[in-house]
Amino acid sequence: MPRGIPNAKKDDTGFKYSTFHVPLIPNPKHISSTYLKSETQTHWYRKNLSKGKGPEVLEEGSNDARRGSQVLVIHPGSRFIRIGKASDVAPLSVPSVVARKDTSAQAQPRRPNCIIRPGGASEDAGPSFEPPLNGDEYDVVPASSDVFDTKLAIITVSLRDRMRFYKLRVTPHAAAIASTFNEQFKPEIITSDPKRIEWFDSTIQDKVIVGEDALRLGDPAASGYAIRRPIYGSGFNTRDYDSTQLVLSDIEALIEHTLRDKLDIIRKDFKYYSIIFVIPDYYDRAYVREMVNLLLVTMGFKQLCAQQESLAATYGAGISNACVVDIGAKVTSIACVDEGLILPDTRLSLNMGGEDITEFLYVLLQRIKFPYRDCDLSNSYDWAVMEDLKYRLCTLLENDVALNLYDFVVRRPTMQTEKYGLRAYDEVILAPMCLFEPRVIDFENKCQGLHPTSPNVTEEILSHQTDNMTKAMIISTQHLMPPAGADPPPSAMLPPEEIPAQTSPVKIEGDPHAMAVDLPEGTRPANPIEVIDVDEEKPPNLDFSQAPPPIMPPPDLSQRKIDVPFEASKLPLDVAIFNSARAAGGDDKIRKYLQAVLVIGGTASIPGMNHALESRLQAIATPLVPNMEKVQIIPPPKGVDPSTLSWKGGSVLGKMESVSELWITPSDWDLFGMRALKERCYYL
Repeated sequence: MPRGIPNAKKDDTGFKYSTFHVPLIPNPKHISSTYLKSETQTHWYRKNLSKGKGPEVLEEGSNDARRGSQVLVIHPGSRFIRIGKASDVAPLSVPSVVARKDTSAQAQPRRPNCIIRPGGASEDAGPSFEPPLNGDEYDVVPASSDVFDTKLAIITVSLRDRMRFYKLRVTPHAAAIASTFNEQFKPEIITSDPKRIEWFDSTIQDKVIVGEDALRLGDPAASGYAIRRPIYGSGFNTRDYDSTQLVLSDIEALIEHTLRDKLDIIRKDFKYYSIIFVIPDYYDRAYVREMVNLLLVTMGFKQLCAQQESLAATYGAGISNACVVDIGAKVTSIACVDEGLILPDTRLSLNMGGEDITEFLYVLLQRIKFPYRDCDLSNSYDWAVMEDLKYRLCTLLENDVALNLYDFVVRRPTMQTEKYGLRAYDEVILAPMCLFEPRVIDFENKCQGLHPTSPNVTEEILSHQTDNMTKAMIISTQHLMPPAGADPPPSAMLPPEEIPAQTSPVKIEGDPHAMAVDLPEGTRPANPIEVIDVDEEKPPNLDFSQAPPPIMPPPDLSQRKIDVPFEASKLPLDVAIFNSARAAGGDDKIRKYLQAVLVIGGTASIPGMNHALESRLQAIATPLVPNMEKVQIIPPPKGVDPSTLSWKGGSVLGKMESVSELWITPSDWDLFGMRALKERCYYL
């Protein structure tokens, strides 16, 4: 009998048990397959092999043979879209504004207030923070029991404590002096203005106006135009648009007009250009899908590579490891990059940015009798005035707090140019401090009217927990989810007025969202404070000699009904950076990323931003991380604007030879859909 075939079994009746013969065990060497297991068997390899050329070969007839001249880098943003060739030194920064002819347009959509406004008539009540008689010059007395006055007083206390630490004197009655000057100031008429703006009137007949030209519409409603911004934060502006197709139509018009008017690239030549598309770190999958489909299918570009902002920023800075902090106009994105790969669990998105600073500055200047009394932030020209004041006045250096005199120019349609004078004191530093003290930001109002783009975007791409909720977000919201039966932390319950005064610079925790570091039990200081300045000597009342116990695992979120991403978006900037580094791993990872913090975005240009971040991060990390050395902020390369660093990184990627492995073509997109991005990119 052949080997391996067992004898036939018989039962008591004499019949065979079975007629099936058990086969031999197969040899794995004979049945293994290499189908689609090597690069030579992939769709992209066979496609390029059949063409006989790589994707970076220039088309015939091209006169520009520079590397990257056929690659366009597009980085959309809430305020500006940055676009240009990879061979260019700097991009074109075009306002992300589209004006369309609309006979039903009555007025511009009014922006929701991002800052908690003073209640009642307290906005016009004048200054409120004067030192009491025979009291300490650093003391602060709120003007009233209004919510805004209380929150503003807490922020002012934080500033005064830092000034006390640096032994800087407080100018007495500075707010009253500034208010008296501003109230009595009369503007000066400038008859010959060299920067006079040529405003569009109602005679213009263009159906679509984009960019800077759209902002030159003095009265859009009278001209029959509706002005909208298609991008909001890290996604589409779903508040002002009724459908995604309308948003995509405006984005297409914005890109097409910019390429035609600024770069002399007409639509029929789009098929010769490749696209480096810079997407947010904490991205919406529907946003990525719709934008890629717009660029490849609707507009017909040759091929596309999508890259995340933080990774592109490290390319632009020439580093491989960093904690990238991108302070945009609407949102602030934080993520840690490790050897060319973004760690998904470290991503955080804060619902605040440069526009909150602009609006907070406007509210503060109104309290000291802002001389330009007709200022209305819903008008584009008035918003430009406040943006100019923000870039010229705001600082985070305590040494710059003084009763100074400033000037600014107001240019309005159908009116002569006016020059104003302005006196301000600590308003110039309180405005950017809202990033570290976000208690004055009305987060609920900011999100009003926004809704998800599309909930059904799968296309055979498995969803992960980090797509909607990262480890950094869970760490940041632990203070809102105490263990069952446990009392809430004292810092979340103690009213601001009952917090004891300290002699060292501290941050008062009167708001449950103001401090979210979630110190393990046994490491939280006795008093509910956090030292925000660390000099050569250790601050009092804190013992740094003992290492903190290991961080406890996050609680089960299924038992708590809170919106984790929304609650995590309220964090102060310094706390959010620390929590992002904590999500990367142990103490070694925290030290690694806190010693390489890269701050980008337009707000990164505020004087003193690096020092303000370093001092606050040092104070948080020193008691929690053993052997924590000095926190270091990496400056951007010399001559590179921090607001364009992500675009610069995209241009560097577009000129690399390795980018040939990342391209996806319209045929790839038609065949694979989102799976094409998954094969070529590492973040899906």
